[in-house]
Amino acid sequence: MTQPHSRLIANELNVSAAQVDATVELLDGGATVPFISRYRKEATGSLDEVFVAAIRDRIGQLRELDKRRQAILKSLREQGKATAELEAKIGQASTMAVLEDLYLPFKPKRRTRAAVARERGLAPLAEKIFGQTSFAVAAEAARFVDAERDVNSPEEALAGARDIVAEWVNENPDARAALRNLFWKKGRLKTRVIAGQEAAAQKFKDYFEWEEPLAPAPSHRVLAMRRGEKEGFLTLDVAPPEEDALAELENRFVAARNEAAGQVKLAVKDAYKRLLQPSIETEIRLAAKQKADQEAIRVFAENLRGLLLAAPLGQKNVLALDPGFRSGCKLVVLNRQGKLLHEEVIYPHEPQRQLAKAGTTVRELCTRFGVEAISIGNGTAGRETESFVQSLSLPPSIPVVMVNESGASVYSASEVARAEFPDRDLTVRGAVSIGRRLMDPLAELVKIDPKSIGVGQYQHDVDQPALQQSLDDVVASCVNAVGVEVNTASQPLLTYVSGLGPQLAQNIVDYRNENGPFESRAALRKVPRLGDKAFEQAAGFLRIRDARNPLDRSAVHPERYEIVRAMARDLGCSVEELIGNESRRGQIQPRHYVTEDVGLPTLTDILGELAKPGRDPRAAFEAFRFDEGVSGVEDLRVGMSLPGIVTNVTAFGAFVDVGVHQDGLVHISELSDRFVKDPKEVVKVQQRVRVRVLEVDIARKRIALSMKSEGAARPAEPLSPPKSKKTEANPEEERDATQLKAKLDQLKGKFGR
Repeated sequence: MTQPHSRLIANELNVSAAQVDATVELLDGGATVPFISRYRKEATGSLDEVFVAAIRDRIGQLRELDKRRQAILKSLREQGKATAELEAKIGQASTMAVLEDLYLPFKPKRRTRAAVARERGLAPLAEKIFGQTSFAVAAEAARFVDAERDVNSPEEALAGARDIVAEWVNENPDARAALRNLFWKKGRLKTRVIAGQEAAAQKFKDYFEWEEPLAPAPSHRVLAMRRGEKEGFLTLDVAPPEEDALAELENRFVAARNEAAGQVKLAVKDAYKRLLQPSIETEIRLAAKQKADQEAIRVFAENLRGLLLAAPLGQKNVLALDPGFRSGCKLVVLNRQGKLLHEEVIYPHEPQRQLAKAGTTVRELCTRFGVEAISIGNGTAGRETESFVQSLSLPPSIPVVMVNESGASVYSASEVARAEFPDRDLTVRGAVSIGRRLMDPLAELVKIDPKSIGVGQYQHDVDQPALQQSLDDVVASCVNAVGVEVNTASQPLLTYVSGLGPQLAQNIVDYRNENGPFESRAALRKVPRLGDKAFEQAAGFLRIRDARNPLDRSAVHPERYEIVRAMARDLGCSVEELIGNESRRGQIQPRHYVTEDVGLPTLTDILGELAKPGRDPRAAFEAFRFDEGVSGVEDLRVGMSLPGIVTNVTAFGAFVDVGVHQDGLVHISELSDRFVKDPKEVVKVQQRVRVRVLEVDIARKRIALSMKSEGAARPAEPLSPPKSKKTEANPEEERDATQLKAKLDQLKGKFGR
């Protein structure tokens, strides 16, 4: 049976209503996005995470719309205003704006100028004027002069009548819809600096006198303007040319050329300036903010995904250094499971400069603990510490890797870190985090609030619940795509496994600590409060590396083990032999195992998993080194070609770490020899790139870089918005076709599609 709204969602997403119905039913039953997209392909027609999440979010929006619809109908019925025609229109309203426009004339409101005019008996005069027939307006108005009703002249009567007409204009749904469209089509953003704030508002100086079309305005500029307004430095206005707005309204309401029509024209102008313009501007500002938020959240989600899925070094003995000058470098040694084995502080830099002693310490620890890699934080003294370690002539088999330490201090002071290392100080916890990030970025970064990792754009200005939902989606998608080793995973990592959450994750850790490692997935059923539903959702994403059953090491769901066993029986071999023998697997005919519940999509996934059970989808680790001759901004020269790592991708370009403690900006115009509309077309977080230095501003700590081929390079565009006061409107160029398309683009960013 088709769910309410299924056909609408199906049309919007270009899928079938049956796919939407099945997805909604699974979601309502508590299934997660990763579980549905991975293990319920037959039910949904193989919808991926992007579409499952889009259906989840859209059905939520429509259900909220239904709640508001019912509340409005209830109010109208209580007022006795609910006609069949009005109820039909409300039932057909497809957006919250249309719904509120229909309700506006009946919405309880404060005492308005129009209400006062009605109390003074001027409604008949307003109706006659609004009819716009030819009559002597002044003479007619004189009939409504009444001292007892405080109407003391024909002019006062006309003013009151115009107030009533203005309210009718304001409450007309079609007029509001037309103006809404006009604001989007011809609206312009205008900012001005508040007098006397020029000195304090220098970071917003590009917006001191700024104007641009609303529709194509990029997310980062919209959010920057709003921040300047919020902080009390700028005024921000959004409106189309007033003459266009008035022409739109006059075409709708002025129907003649006579005295009455002249009064209507005055009322229309008053309605726009006093009622409609402020109201619609508020709506449009909110809608523009939501659009900007979507883009900023999409950028954040894509960057976070790139960071979480960075190539892991794997299980190695690691020596990690949290660099520092005066306070020294905190040093820790971790074993292959990330357990802390040793800690101390060395002082290879000024003012102590104990080079010999520090070098001896590092060499001895590498020998004693069989160190296989060295991880160094990229913060203060990072490049200097890297140079020091490189000078020690350690075996070439020990890579020295700079690690992005953003958020390490947040982790150090967190409840998770205190629980892991209750008797260690913040510096030790930070060094441990730096070491573990090299071994497995995903497992370590899930312990930190994504907003503290430093890959966002105006993250504190956007809708926080929407941002949190998006980031949670990304983390869950990454964790479940990679899979989790249940016998070594931390509670924060287990929290993001489909169907678990914080409490069940903690229960798994507690059970593991009390009873030893899990020997099979089936043993998870013994964990307190982990029932059948949670097991169904989680089991396929949990791995048991040393399990006796090889399928427990794979992404094959336990509910499909019998199919694999049947395949093995039919070929006269064991499951283990089936996994290890490509020629045997090649004999399997998937169609022979199709059932009512299991189709070719699931069988194809099973065969792929048998070929590479538990395969990590992340790239293989490769060590990276910055240019040895460049460690500070003062070492940079225009024209230099340098290796770098992309640390953040924004709507206006990409930031690249070239190893000088200050990321440089590759403006969108310098990302490629070809035209680039969206930076994500060219780069992603953690990507290794080659850049050329275009400009160095040491005083402002700004570096302009280019990724263009040398012959195609041109001077970098400004690191902030251009300073022209006006740009021509071109709404066709960058405006999203629909809100849903914007949402789908955001979701594609979340899930890496």
